[in-house]
Formats: sequence, C-alpha cells, structure tokens
Amino acid sequence: MDLTGIHHLTAVSAQIRENYRFYTQTLGMRLVKRSVNQDDTSAYHLFYADGEGHPGTDLTFFDWPVPRERRGTHAITRTSLRVAGSEALAWWEQQLREQGVTANAITERDGRLTLDFEDPEGQRLALVDDQGVGSSSPWERSPVPAAYQIRGLGPILVGVPALEPTDVILQKVLNMRPVRTYAHPDTPANTVHVYEMGPGGAAAELHVAVQPGLPATRAGAGGVHHVAFRVPTFAEHDEWLQRLTSFRVPNSGLVDRYYFRSLYFREPNGILFELATDEPGFAVDEDPATLGEKIVLPPFLESRRAEIVAGLKPID
Repeated sequence: MDLTGIHHLTAVSAQIRENYRFYTQTLGMRLVKRSVNQDDTSAYHLFYADGEGHPGTDLTFFDWPVPRERRGTHAITRTSLRVAGSEALAWWEQQLREQGVTANAITERDGRLTLDFEDPEGQRLALVDDQGVGSSSPWERSPVPAAYQIRGLGPILVGVPALEPTDVILQKVLNMRPVRTYAHPDTPANTVHVYEMGPGGAAAELHVAVQPGLPATRAGAGGVHHVAFRVPTFAEHDEWLQRLTSFRVPNSGLVDRYYFRSLYFREPNGILFELATDEPGFAVDEDPATLGEKIVLPPFLESRRAEIVAGLKPID
C-alpha cells in the first residue's frame, strides 16, 4: 500500500485579495475552487491548480487575519512548484524580477535546477525543473505561456529538530523510502533527507531538513498549515485509516471534504499531515469550464449560503 505523491498543500494568507491576484496573475495558476474553510466558514478556502484541477497540482490558502509567521522548525518551510525545462526557469527568473518579486538566482540543488522566491507575504516557494516528466494540463486563459506554466507541486521541504521520530512515521507507517541526502541553503550546515512515495520523482518527494537548536515556528500568514499526500481511492483510504489505527497513531478519522476525503494526523515533531483521496475531484459540483468562477459550498453548508457569503469580502 503506497501513497502516490503530493496531493495538495494548504497555507495561510492574511491578504486574500492580493493573494488571489498573485497566484492567478503573477504565477498564472487557475483558481479551480472558490469555497470556504469548512471548519471556519468566515474564511475563504481558495484552491489554485493546473488547467483541470488535477490532484497533485493544487496549492490552497485559508483566509485568516493573523500576524506573519515567525520562522523556525517543526514546520513545512518551502513549497516547490514544478516547471518543465531550463528555458522555463530562465523565463520565470526574468518574469519574477520584472514583477518585483523577491527571487534568488537559478541554482542546481539535489540534482535539479531550482529558483527560490517568496510571495508578497513571505510564503517560501521554489520553481523546480522536473524535465517535463509526466502529463500536464495548461490553463488556456493563463497569462503565462503554456510551455512555462506551473505543472504541479513537489517536492515539499519540512524542518524538524530531530530526524528519528519523523523517520519512523515516514518509513514504518507511511511506507516512504529514504533515497538520498543533500545540503540546502535554508538549512546551512544541516542535512536534508529525501523520502520517495509511489513512483518517485519531484511530484512524489518529501524532503526533511534536520534543524537542531532552532525555535519552533509560530504559525501565521506566509506559513503553511499542512501538506496532503495522495491516496487514489476511497477503498485505499479506508485501509490507511486501519493502518494508522493499528500503529496507534492519533488521527481525525475519515473526514468528507466533498471534493476529496481526508484523514489528518500529526507526525511526532508536530507537523500536520493529511491523506487525501484523488476522487471525486473538483468537477463534482461545477462545470469544468467554469471552475472557480463562483463561490461553491459543499451540500452540508448550502442551507447557510446567505449567511456565509455575506461574511466574505470580494476578491475579484
């Protein structure tokens, strides 16, 4: 039983209108679901993805008016977004600088060309050349040329003060494979350990930086809330719940998010993980041609639509 890669990553924004503009206009991603946080309906939950909203491509944000994150360890520290080829990275390096985005020079890291940058709230991101491996679904209305568009997520970098407790969960419980180590500029003099899921490759890697001596991260805007890993079907999801239970891992139980089913737990260093299903997907309640153009709510919130929508600020 294997996870097949990164499903989505959810971060926090205190400036959701500016967030919407940055991810759709500057980064050219498609808003594929305009909904609310199902546990806090006063907040948007926006999902940015590829042209069809495939699992493994969505970077999502909760709209919370909170102070900036205080950086440290016990956290997800950098989110990579995949593009195809060195030409694409060169285009992005120029594009980001022209847009006034804080970005470093292109460098080779862990055998891949990489361009580190930050969004306007300090969300740490990277564009990584995945050499065009696998399929892609460009968004025809993106301001970014199809050949240069973001193809999906991965790898994801997390920071922990000690590897061993996290390693047990990754290998023994989640069946991830340790494959190599490397050095990362976010963690000078410290080692990053690479774990693979399923077929491996950039879309199916979790990178774990060991950072002894750093203070714990204080959650906030510009930080990450959780990372989700892919489970193809509901049947396999049921098996994962049984597996977590058999290892006595405290968890949320199965949670129906309508667009996918979720299972949440914290690994021993406190980072929130989610196992999310590929099915049924974002088109379950919208025409694929008009994904993200209006506020949609799962059926169990529809009776409160007027109240919920009245509490949301416009983002267009």
